[in-house]
Amino acid sequence: MVQTGDGIRSPRARQRALLIAAGPDEPELSELAELLRTAGVAAAGQLTQRRERPDPDRYLGKGKLDELKTAIGESDANLVAVDDELLPRQERNLEQALGVPVIDRTAVILDIFADHASSAEGKLQVELAQLEYNLARMRGLWTHLERLGAGIGTRGPGESQIETDRRLARDRIAALRRRLEATKGTRATMRRERERAGLPTVALAGYTNTGKSTLLNALTGAEVGVRDRLFHTLDPTTRSFEVGGRAFLLTDTVGFIRKLPHQLVEAFAATLEEALEADLLVHVADASVPEEELVEMLDAVEQVLVEIDVAERPRLLALNKVDRLDAEARRALSFRFPDAVQVSAEMGEGLEELRAALEARFLATLRPIDLLLPYAEGGRLSELHELAGEVEREDTPEGVRVKARVPAAAVPRFERFSSNGAGGHEV
Repeated sequence: MVQTGDGIRSPRARQRALLIAAGPDEPELSELAELLRTAGVAAAGQLTQRRERPDPDRYLGKGKLDELKTAIGESDANLVAVDDELLPRQERNLEQALGVPVIDRTAVILDIFADHASSAEGKLQVELAQLEYNLARMRGLWTHLERLGAGIGTRGPGESQIETDRRLARDRIAALRRRLEATKGTRATMRRERERAGLPTVALAGYTNTGKSTLLNALTGAEVGVRDRLFHTLDPTTRSFEVGGRAFLLTDTVGFIRKLPHQLVEAFAATLEEALEADLLVHVADASVPEEELVEMLDAVEQVLVEIDVAERPRLLALNKVDRLDAEARRALSFRFPDAVQVSAEMGEGLEELRAALEARFLATLRPIDLLLPYAEGGRLSELHELAGEVEREDTPEGVRVKARVPAAAVPRFERFSSNGAGGHEV
């Protein structure tokens, strides 16, 4: 099927891509078009082919390839974008047959990440992913050597240059991995400091552009940059907020997407560890999209969570952007997702219900403690207030009698102040 894209052309875009896809079901290319828009490329049209699997050499069948050549000329496209990750030989054969550059979905996403990365760690992660992606395609960078023709003095230097380039790339990959391992150690130190404080941690996870950063701002009063574009947030942002007098830490993580390149999942492992270590995951979803699309997005996020080993982490589903729905659509969502909280981060709707749901999840995990704190241990009392929020206290001649509920990980810190037990100091 061929479609022109006149309705979504950008007059300022110098690159105009014809979008293509092949698969057993009718491919849907709106997400690829949005990725290209984010990368500054206009969509000139699209062509799809229903087949069991893409052709291993040219992605499309021969007849559809001829149709694609015609469509490129008719749409005035100067680029072809494929909604899958191409094998190196598929990319080379397509470019030779079509006479225009060919990029795949992974290349588009990597380009967006490279443009949006701002922190030193984020830039390292993107460079690592790009190098690993390009390593298998490096031979194509040296095709200009073929112009020398076969014979003495041509094959040797060309092959030597390719191998030299690959070796340099592998060395750079190893260096990047070492530097990222060092940043992982720094992040682990920061995480231990947070654990020492005993504050409950919540991570926002979800599809890209579902409003996670807007929700972070709404809950914490922060002013994290928000834009209507895919993958605007790459680096984790952590802010604190209070619920029921207790402080929580809330972290916004990188957004997921359907068919997220494995290079990025691996490279951003350090960032995704924020989700791995959180006490609770809030899965933020865009409730304003059609239900079929919503389910696909939820499934895509679940697949990534499985890939990074957090599928069993406690979670709460927050259906965002409900301000765009009427009452009937909201009721339908409540029946479809009865355990979800419906919110509008932009309008401030449903935030109290979300805070209550977060508090309920954590209250169920708290441990009761009964302490007798000497008056000389005033610092311990302040620490307990930070951990427990509300506490029940009574001044006695021996010290301050305190009853509270604290996270299980913090209980050992106060064992020696227990009001009963061996020596009078055991929880």
